[in-house]
Amino acid sequence: MKIAWFCIPAHGHSNPTLGLVKELTNFGHDVYYFSFDLLREKIERSGATFISCDGYDIDLQDKDAADRVGKDIAFATELLVKATLALDEMVSKKVKEIEPDLIVSDSVAYWGKLTALKYDIPYVSSTTTFAFNKYSSRYLKHGPLELLKMLLSMPKINKYLQMLRDNGYPIKNIFDIVNNDNETNTIVYTSKEFQPCAETFSDKYCFIGPSIRPIENEMSKTADNTVYVSMGTVVKNQEIYVNCIKALGNTDYQVIISLGDNRIDIEDIPDNIEIYKSVDQMAVLSIADVFLTHCGMNSTSEALYYEVPLVMLPQTPEQGAVAKRVEELNAGIILKKTDENSILSTIEKIISNAEYKISASNISDSFKKSGGVSAAREYLEKVYCKQS
Repeated sequence: MKIAWFCIPAHGHSNPTLGLVKELTNFGHDVYYFSFDLLREKIERSGATFISCDGYDIDLQDKDAADRVGKDIAFATELLVKATLALDEMVSKKVKEIEPDLIVSDSVAYWGKLTALKYDIPYVSSTTTFAFNKYSSRYLKHGPLELLKMLLSMPKINKYLQMLRDNGYPIKNIFDIVNNDNETNTIVYTSKEFQPCAETFSDKYCFIGPSIRPIENEMSKTADNTVYVSMGTVVKNQEIYVNCIKALGNTDYQVIISLGDNRIDIEDIPDNIEIYKSVDQMAVLSIADVFLTHCGMNSTSEALYYEVPLVMLPQTPEQGAVAKRVEELNAGIILKKTDENSILSTIEKIISNAEYKISASNISDSFKKSGGVSAAREYLEKVYCKQS
């Protein structure tokens, strides 16, 4: 089986797929992974043939642009169309050379889905967040203002879509691109139990649980309770780190803070607080008792896999949806305020109440029973056989 795989230039969308790619290549399948040079090394380590999407007239790695995509559907459509058309000649050439049996594409790497439509190749969506339909989308909390903006943007959106039609992409409207229906073959990197509204999805949705990489560098537990703080690579409100240090300094907790690309201006760090630019997150979570997080899907899944309850400060609608589901299942608390007292009292509530740990453990069990990459490989093989 030959698979053309498409993804956006984001570690959070690429990393969960690599275990499955390795599983496929180990079983003799050929995977041709269309991605970007910053991910080349880890993709090639998975056994896939890497095909670079760099050097074209697109900028999908701009952080401001990425933030705007979730808020401005006209801008998102423009970016989608530009990316698709910029890659069109290269992708068309490669697809004709490879003659893939399947196209697997990240749920927001829309040019992969469009390529499948253009060349009538069986398509599978790879969804590293929750699967969203008209029921689960309510977790995203799009209000009347967002809907109004979308309606006002439709003339501009339709202009961009016509550009795709003029280049051979058979689409009727924006929903043909951004929505997956119950007939869309879809791999989802979570469990049915954690997925909101799981009962509303058909059996074409394969819930395989999260991809968890092994621990590489052990971390030492130096206190009865360990608090881990990480808000992702870049966080707008960097005061959260300062407030965590002030709230948790000189307590009995071991506090591990991963700053990423963020910076803090504070002197005299208390002895119980360890600050790093980056850590082996699996190692830290294996010893943590609570995790203060932005609630990205990967970080959340990794924490829950290690049965660690969460204190959550989501930054985007997607992270908000994840946080809402965690709180709904009683495995964490959404932080309403970021002052020192709120941080400390919320962490103490999590640590002192065993119900949060029990709920996290129940979700962890659901992850481990979901079948993982072997179930996903078998699912893709079945999709291929049905099309043959």
